[in-house]
Amino acid sequence: MFLVSVLAWTVFAQNPAESNQASVETKSQEAAQAPVPPASRSLSQEVDLIIAREHQEISIIRRYKPIIETYIQDVTPDSRAGTLPVHDHYFLGQADLSKGIVENPMINKNKKKRDAISPVSHLSGMFGSSYVPEGFLQMVYIDKNGFDRQHYKFNFVHEEILGNVRCKVFDIGPLPKSGDNRFQGRIWAEDQSFTIVRFKGVYTPVRSTDAINLHFDSWRVNVRPGLWIPGYVFSQEANLKILRGDRHVRFKSQTRLWGYTLKDAGRLEEFSELRIEFENDVEDQAARDRSPLEAQREWRHHAEIDVLDALQRTGLLAPPGEPDKVLEKVVSNLVAANDLTFEPGIRCRVMLTDTLEMYAVGHTIVLSRGLLDVLPDETSLATMLAQEIADIMVTQATLDQWGFNDTTSVTVAEAMDHFSFKDSPEQLQLAGVKALEILKNSQYKDKLRNAGLFLKQLGADSKALPALINPHLGNRVYLAKELMALAPNLDSAKNEETPALWIGSRVLLNPWTDEVQLMKDKPAPLFSSSERVAFEVSSFMPFLTRYGSSSPASATSFDDPR
Repeated sequence: MFLVSVLAWTVFAQNPAESNQASVETKSQEAAQAPVPPASRSLSQEVDLIIAREHQEISIIRRYKPIIETYIQDVTPDSRAGTLPVHDHYFLGQADLSKGIVENPMINKNKKKRDAISPVSHLSGMFGSSYVPEGFLQMVYIDKNGFDRQHYKFNFVHEEILGNVRCKVFDIGPLPKSGDNRFQGRIWAEDQSFTIVRFKGVYTPVRSTDAINLHFDSWRVNVRPGLWIPGYVFSQEANLKILRGDRHVRFKSQTRLWGYTLKDAGRLEEFSELRIEFENDVEDQAARDRSPLEAQREWRHHAEIDVLDALQRTGLLAPPGEPDKVLEKVVSNLVAANDLTFEPGIRCRVMLTDTLEMYAVGHTIVLSRGLLDVLPDETSLATMLAQEIADIMVTQATLDQWGFNDTTSVTVAEAMDHFSFKDSPEQLQLAGVKALEILKNSQYKDKLRNAGLFLKQLGADSKALPALINPHLGNRVYLAKELMALAPNLDSAKNEETPALWIGSRVLLNPWTDEVQLMKDKPAPLFSSSERVAFEVSSFMPFLTRYGSSSPASATSFDDPR
């Protein structure tokens, strides 16, 4: 048996003694604190500043326990697109950066490690391993013990601007006899405090008799003055040959971190909105007792608020923001066109995960970030929202089980197991019929072929991408046969057709505040059919800014990319 491990290095396998490391770190910090005018700094002095700042960075980020999400796609070579996804894997948990471990897996806690030690022909064997979460988590560090001149050589390359942050770029690599699991690659250090904001490379050696280290591209974001935190990691191997046998590793993965300040999420925002929900004057409501029906509605509405608050506190739901208003505008179009009335009115929220899912919590519709990312146009978005409007009307699911506060007091690790908003197949079918009726009475009725094309593409990829398409809290996207029948046949060679977008095409996630924004610009146009690969993982290229500087405005509509 051959076990492929992506655990780059662990806290138990470091070469330098702690006392020697402390001495090196002290010297580096002393060098960094020496007042040297920028104009007269030498490259050697800048290297000292970078080393000292990286040691400070490690000590700072060790204080946090963010949410970590890794989505992996095994790929196969393709003559048209380069590669195509053939299978996928998904992990969601809470990282303890002080220990370098993922201590609270939020899903699949009881899943058998069916592929942990199986022979590897592609990555499914690797990602069944218990090392997966820690392996990708290590990629937020260059080297936790040994990032200094005694272990690394530094070669200046050039200056480069990432977003609006000017950086010094160095190629670095381990010196001879410096030990295994050292970083080799390129680093970008911003030119004010010399924080490393991006590093791209691999831990060495790439192959050994019992492990493989994977290439990765890791990014940090400036979220407070002087504070840069890990936000994104892209990893990829196009054709890495395993030592034993004629096997190759081919995959792409995205790792996102958020929820650094989960303890700050409170109930006040949600309760402040309660008065807006009911149109009647507050004094009138207080002047009389509620009827039984009114009391029941208010009881369930309070339960809805408590559930949404719990989902936000545990890092699964974004705070209320501008994207919600974009979704609610589409909901208003559908409701007005069908002369529907809801009391309280329908609100929308964004779930922070990659998985394609949607559900209703009372009169709040929740769509996942991943689903918003891949929807090609407003009509496809309207189709998802119509399904959930119909769900609210048809299934009339109650929230009675969460009417008491103790039932919504859960930890991050418990949230996924505790809450469920899934409907039965019969309920989905009933809601689907009603949703189609809503759409045919709306302004989107003449563009439903677009939504049908998205559903057809989703159905075609469902076997290859089960981890992306199968939900954890809510419902998978309902494949309405009547809508799919309106769509043309899938044809990857047609450049004018856009069935679905790449993952990450629409939504920006702030890893510190958990806020989301829709990207201002339309998704990039496709120049050839080879770029038309729906639901595919791509590299990250965030627009880096310094804290407090202006950032691109969020979108005000759900633009059609064509």
